[in-house]
Amino acid sequence: MDGMHDLGGKQGFGMVRYTLDAPTFHASWEVRANSLYAFAVRCGIFNMDEYRHAIERMEPRHYLAASYYERSLTGMATLCVEKGLVTREELEQRAQGAFPLAAPSAAGRTNATVHERFKLGDRVRVRDDYVPGHVRMPAYIRGKTGVVVDESPAYPFPDAHAHRIQAQDEPTYDVRFRSEDLWPNSSDPALVHVGVFQSYLERVT
Repeated sequence: MDGMHDLGGKQGFGMVRYTLDAPTFHASWEVRANSLYAFAVRCGIFNMDEYRHAIERMEPRHYLAASYYERSLTGMATLCVEKGLVTREELEQRAQGAFPLAAPSAAGRTNATVHERFKLGDRVRVRDDYVPGHVRMPAYIRGKTGVVVDESPAYPFPDAHAHRIQAQDEPTYDVRFRSEDLWPNSSDPALVHVGVFQSYLERVT
């Protein structure tokens, strides 16, 4: 999905602001939220792809205004409501006010019916796909061409795994792109490496 979360490669945001040696947590509720989501994944209540997609489904203004752990809490609470573990009314009673949840999910998709194995040095193109559900393909590489430089172990295809439909394991390929190809006339020469699932790729002949 082309959601507000997919900010990679977008221009106009300026330099990334960061603080050296910043603490991981700034409040006790952040520790609890992080622990609860990790516990839910470990217990099989939801998987990491479902969790990521729940955050992606947040209302755009809420997503941009929320902190990292507020997004985590919203995604976790949304999934708990969707899976019948708690109701929104119960959450709002505990919060003593409105408790924003993410929007409903669109349908997912299974692995590509035709996908190839690639080897180092192969030229590949990222499929020009627009997906209504979860996708782990950054929008800025859609339709772009690069070179395979490495392969990572297989993992369940996230476009299906996030929706609890059949997800076959497949590798991700480390694909090297030229920055000038990704952002024509708007980038200094550089090489950009992106881990791309097999189903997102097609061979360039």
